[in-house]
Amino acid sequence: MKKPTKVTLTFDNDLAPIELPILSGKLGPDVIDIRNLGKHGIFTYDPGFLSTASCSSAITFIDGDEGLLYYRGYPIEQLAQHCDFMEVSYLLIHGELPNSDQKKSFTETITKHTMVHDQMTNLFRGFRRDAHPMAVMVGVIGSMSAFYHDAMDIRDSDSREMLAYRLIAKVPTVAAWSYKYNMGQPFMYPRNNFNYAENFMHMMFANPCEDYTPNPILAKALDRILILHADHEQNASTSTVRLAGSSGANPFACIAAGIASLWGPAHGGANEAVLKMLEEIGDISNIGKFIERAKDKSDSFRLMGFGHRVYKNIDPRATMMRQTCHEVLEELGLGDDPLFKVAMELERIALEDEYFISKRLYPNVDFYSGIVLRAMGVPTNMFTAIFALARTVGWAAQWNEMISDPEAKIGRPRQLYTGEIRRAFVTLDKR
Repeated sequence: MKKPTKVTLTFDNDLAPIELPILSGKLGPDVIDIRNLGKHGIFTYDPGFLSTASCSSAITFIDGDEGLLYYRGYPIEQLAQHCDFMEVSYLLIHGELPNSDQKKSFTETITKHTMVHDQMTNLFRGFRRDAHPMAVMVGVIGSMSAFYHDAMDIRDSDSREMLAYRLIAKVPTVAAWSYKYNMGQPFMYPRNNFNYAENFMHMMFANPCEDYTPNPILAKALDRILILHADHEQNASTSTVRLAGSSGANPFACIAAGIASLWGPAHGGANEAVLKMLEEIGDISNIGKFIERAKDKSDSFRLMGFGHRVYKNIDPRATMMRQTCHEVLEELGLGDDPLFKVAMELERIALEDEYFISKRLYPNVDFYSGIVLRAMGVPTNMFTAIFALARTVGWAAQWNEMISDPEAKIGRPRQLYTGEIRRAFVTLDKR
């Protein structure tokens, strides 16, 4: 059956019908091109843009009904199984997986840019010691535009590439130092002999008094977390980066805006919420009553880390993260830890209980990543910072794609005005 190529919008008064073209992507649903509606004095109303494609993109594809997530056409399961984060970063930025020479060159470039300008250490000292790491990251990443002036021509492809490389390289340093400052510990400088995940762990957990050797199982787990969170289509933070970038703002400011959006508990705080829920349950003996509360529609309690707003089937990232979670717990011998026993029992129930199965409330990637990060010794206030670290490469790729798009325009959503109609001004003495 031939696909329709246009749709006609008709009205129940004397307004003439309007023909709108239908556009088809390579995957996913067709979209109605409404760009010319404004010429007719009509706009669409779509709070949250849940039914609106804000851009065209070749980076990430999601099919929530089928449980699919592709980076540049590659299923996330294959990338998480066979690649490291540097390969995936190259793929997202450049559109193709690197060959061995390209990977080596890319990795060396990222490694050599992990240091931050020495004066930036003064920025950290301006924050309170108990400042949330995300607050510090918003400020410090945003300030980078004041330190790196040599590649700020966003219309030049080489400059954009260098800006992306700098962001990917330096955000882990900023994230780790946000933690160190919060803890009152000395900053640990990056080490060029470690890979990306190992280097972050070194900057987080090492101290100047002794040598630090990252656990390879934990480093692999962290690397996989970064891969699985690297991009996720046009979510709130990615849309924020694109909207900020559409004005021509410098990319450091755009990424800082994305970090601020990600900080919202409805977006980037899910894995932190999982740990808070596990701590609230406390003991395996309490699980039954919390399950009953979750099933009770009149109770406001919700099990965090189960189901997903986008994925109506299984979260494809969760499959890989589940395997990683069990590897980490086994490596660290945490099977008898009360919190992790609660987590594993909840997982078992969700995969076997008919209520969870019928409602497709499977454990999602946040459920497992929160458990892994806690097992590694990462405090909960750093969970979203690590999410931001991973997502930076996706933001950089999305920003670069938007700036390169000849059809891109400054973002300017319209509104349905519900305020007062025109009123006559009354002077202060007569009000």
